[in-house]
Amino acid sequence: MANDLPELRASHEDRNRVVETLQVAGGDGRLSAEELDARVESALSARTLGELAALTADLPATATAVAKDVLVVEQVGGKYAQEGRWQVPARIELDTKLCRVTLDFTQAVITSNVVRIETEMVHGKLIIVGAPGVVIDPDGLTLTYSKLKLRSRNTAGEARLRVELVGTLLHAKVIEK
Repeated sequence: MANDLPELRASHEDRNRVVETLQVAGGDGRLSAEELDARVESALSARTLGELAALTADLPATATAVAKDVLVVEQVGGKYAQEGRWQVPARIELDTKLCRVTLDFTQAVITSNVVRIETEMVHGKLIIVGAPGVVIDPDGLTLTYSKLKLRSRNTAGEARLRVELVGTLLHAKVIEK
């Protein structure tokens, strides 16, 4: 996604998030001490979101399960995907910029009737791969220069999983496949 608007100016918060991501990657052994130092220095002097995204493009998303019922995804740039067989928590928190997030429910283990996705998404895309009986409710979203591409909600009575979308989208898209 960084290729879409790489020229946008980065904020102090954007730089700090990238530095945190780099520090976690260094702590996990994904970056050598020298590479970590060089990337942190580059992050602190980056002027654009594109420069920041390039610094973390080869690193996995910072996703942590804060609790059994919450999945937190915080990421600047790149892609994050939850696919295959995974347990759907009661709540998913997305705090992303210039990021493509895919949540695939086709093989997911669904233990609740409702999952709430709380999103703060800037210049990104949320792709929800539905399965029979998955219904998406976008009524809790605030859209600013953003789009929704969802299937008809006429199967709400047959839903085995209701996905409630809440939060804000700025220059972002939600697509149901």
